[in-house]
Amino acid sequence: MRHSLTPSPYRVPGSDGSGKQGYPPAPEPLPVPVMDNHTHLDFPGDDVRVEIAAALDAAEAVGVRGAVQIGCDLESSRFTVQAVDLDARLLGAVAIHPNDAPRYAQCGELEAALAEIEELAAHPRIRAIGETGLDFFRTEGEGLAHQRYSFRRHIDIAKRLDLTLQIHDRDAHSDVVQVLREEGTPERVVFHCFSGDEDLARICNSEGWFMSFAGTLTFKNAANLRAALAVADPELVLVETDSPFLTPHPHRGRPNASYMVPYTVRAMAKLTDSDLAGLCTAISRNTVRAYGSWD
Repeated sequence: MRHSLTPSPYRVPGSDGSGKQGYPPAPEPLPVPVMDNHTHLDFPGDDVRVEIAAALDAAEAVGVRGAVQIGCDLESSRFTVQAVDLDARLLGAVAIHPNDAPRYAQCGELEAALAEIEELAAHPRIRAIGETGLDFFRTEGEGLAHQRYSFRRHIDIAKRLDLTLQIHDRDAHSDVVQVLREEGTPERVVFHCFSGDEDLARICNSEGWFMSFAGTLTFKNAANLRAALAVADPELVLVETDSPFLTPHPHRGRPNASYMVPYTVRAMAKLTDSDLAGLCTAISRNTVRAYGSWD
């Protein structure tokens, strides 16, 4: 269930009193601010309704000075356009998610939906088309043809409007790369919640595509992500939450939010043996290169 833009309580760490549910404890602030380049403020975690300003206040308090709010269907893309007007700490992205493209197509509404996405993308604080791409985990059969068509159309929109393309890639690495190479890409491409391995990271390095790492990097079974980060060009590395999903260790299973970014950044610094402040500076610089200024 998604919420409206009406202000409502933001349940902060431990506010439910149980110590097991609700949002995890706030991490130690980062020494240099970064941005969360993928969040869903209209998807409440654990049925908790989140007020935009409160969510961004909590993030800013720990060194996360802005976020990119992501649309994945018409409803959430409309929300995104409204949200970026409410708080200058937000930029936005709009799209039809690959798993939603078949739904629109089956209703005969995909073309109209894509046309509206292009209209919404004209807003000056909408800086990306996404999340779009391919998902072979949840969609199969004829739905994959609709995914591919929608993906190609999103690439075209991003190129014509000179917007960043934010990729959703689940169990479809080689196919995503193939489509990108066939269509030609906009100047800036981001693999959201990077889920590939060292080989995909090397392809991204060679193509100049950004790799955005989420809390999944901290999961015990994510050796492929740690190997990818080890070879990723530092100038192409971003960080995200994909909140309210993918909460980093040690709070996996609880709702995620932008204020949780420092857990992932510290894990990245440890894994790459990087100076934390230097890594934060690089991530912030990369994020502005990917989306433009928040100012």
